[in-house]
Amino acid sequence: MTGVTILGSTGSIGVSTLDVISRHRDLFEPVALTANTNVRGLYEQCLAWRPRYAVMADADAAVRLKDMLQQGAPEIRVLSGEQGLQEVAGCAETDYVMAAIVGAAGLLPTLTAARNGKRVLLANKEALVMSGKLFMDAVRENGAQLLPIDSEHNAIFQCMPRDFNDGPAMTGVTRILLTASGGPFLTRPVGELDSVTPAEACAHPNWDMGKKISVDSATMMNKGLEVIEACWLFDTGVENVEIVIHPESVIHSLVEYSDGSVLAQLGNPDMRTPIAHAMAWPRRIESGVKKLNLSDISQLNFEKPDPERFPCLELARQALAQGGTATTILNAANEVAVAEFLGGRIRYTAIAEVVKQTLEGVTNQPADTLEQILEADKQARDYAGNQCRMSAGTSRQVMS
Repeated sequence: MTGVTILGSTGSIGVSTLDVISRHRDLFEPVALTANTNVRGLYEQCLAWRPRYAVMADADAAVRLKDMLQQGAPEIRVLSGEQGLQEVAGCAETDYVMAAIVGAAGLLPTLTAARNGKRVLLANKEALVMSGKLFMDAVRENGAQLLPIDSEHNAIFQCMPRDFNDGPAMTGVTRILLTASGGPFLTRPVGELDSVTPAEACAHPNWDMGKKISVDSATMMNKGLEVIEACWLFDTGVENVEIVIHPESVIHSLVEYSDGSVLAQLGNPDMRTPIAHAMAWPRRIESGVKKLNLSDISQLNFEKPDPERFPCLELARQALAQGGTATTILNAANEVAVAEFLGGRIRYTAIAEVVKQTLEGVTNQPADTLEQILEADKQARDYAGNQCRMSAGTSRQVMS
């Protein structure tokens, strides 16, 4: 039995991971399940799966969960906070760690998993965006395995040669093509984006995701973060990664080779496919995903992203080119701005504005240590928060 810790088990990726495990109970065992504040959700998962550990990021929530489990499952050890998350990410009973905590909060436990030589199933792209070199060094130095869960990066991984770590020049890879759905506002006039509501931004046309990643998909900041992640995962430069809008979300990404070949990975838009692939790699297992019927689709469309509609793309590329803590600043500012937008305090179009202002206002520093990265994250959040308050004060629009 392979022991699995799921960081963020009550979120969409966590739920999908448990669904895959339910189909292969002879292969995988949930060792630890974690959540932020969703006590009821984690309680129900604990009763269904009986993990050895349950972790609530929020300490008060952990107390409530422990009280609830006294009757039905008192043997489950309840932990809390950052320390609890890191403990289950590195514990001896765990072989695989599904890193599905959204945002910067997932960095430390995911890094702990890498430092303890686990197979890291990376759904948290922010870990690489914030600490690319530091994280990849931890993977290499501790014999960890890193398998991407993002549908795009998992698709690239499947299309890459097995020796891709030798570098693009040695393996014949000339270009990585990241596909993007374009989100819910692909055809909405740019002049009307000021009036976008949080509910509209979260209504993704193809994928069922959490609110934050749904907004990132609408602004295409998620694709900017994925460019950064791809460069670290596949040891390539930003000039070799191209974004293609593909509204059907059937082709999840492509890899171009020097002989003119282009390999693509296709499938229905269901996160259980990359989850099952990464959990079973290098083998294959059944995932529960509906089989792809190309005759039902009949047509696939592609186009270049409009920089005026999606300014976050260029901001991400600029941050990657700057190096140092610029990508940490980018991610922190985006998280703050998206939270403010979801809370109805700033306009949708202010998200990119706040990120741009924060990149310009916070000094870029070397990103050689975890302490430098975390300090840059804090400074960027403070600066972005101030920019959001200024934006809210000058805007006449109240989001609903």
